[in-house]
Amino acid sequence: MSATCVILDIGGVLEITPETGWVRRWEERLLLPLGTVNERMRDVWRAGSVGSISEQEVHEQVATRLGLDGAQVESFMADLWTEYLGTANNELIDYVRGLRGKCRLGILSNSFVGARERETTLYHFDELVEQIVYSHEIGVEKPDLLAFEAASTGLDVRPENCLFIDDVAVNVEAARAAGMQAHLFEDNARTIARIAAHLDAGPSTPERLPLG
Repeated sequence: MSATCVILDIGGVLEITPETGWVRRWEERLLLPLGTVNERMRDVWRAGSVGSISEQEVHEQVATRLGLDGAQVESFMADLWTEYLGTANNELIDYVRGLRGKCRLGILSNSFVGARERETTLYHFDELVEQIVYSHEIGVEKPDLLAFEAASTGLDVRPENCLFIDDVAVNVEAARAAGMQAHLFEDNARTIARIAAHLDAGPSTPERLPLG
């Protein structure tokens, strides 16, 4: 329970995920007003992020709500996953790989149903860290404190010994509220320096009660 721990987000941290404009392109193709796709699909996106809908059901809802045929649904979802998966942040991934055996390593990610399979195939995050906690598998998203509890409990570490890295400020603040140390990802250099400082500090030890 006293081990030093580093927990990272995926999108925007381990993956570089700029917006590709795919939703707007589909709205133009379907002659839909700006914002229509997300308006029609909002509850489906939410359900997918907490695992209350299957991939097949997502496809069915895309077809029904946007009036797409089977081939169009496959193309639509391919565009979604292209933006979602982005490209590997190789510098940070390589650094984290070098930490194996020096501290406990985990991932805590707001995700979408189907993410584990695709990210495992593409990036092998399952080989990078000891545990991956996906929102679509636990039914809870950051910044809910239960998500951070799931991550620290799963790694059997104390929250105060965890450094959490995320590119979203509200999630960083939530991690601190959950008792973790936290760092807002802005670039690799500052993030790597922050992780190194965390490891140099080592784990905290519980206060001992006075004897007698």
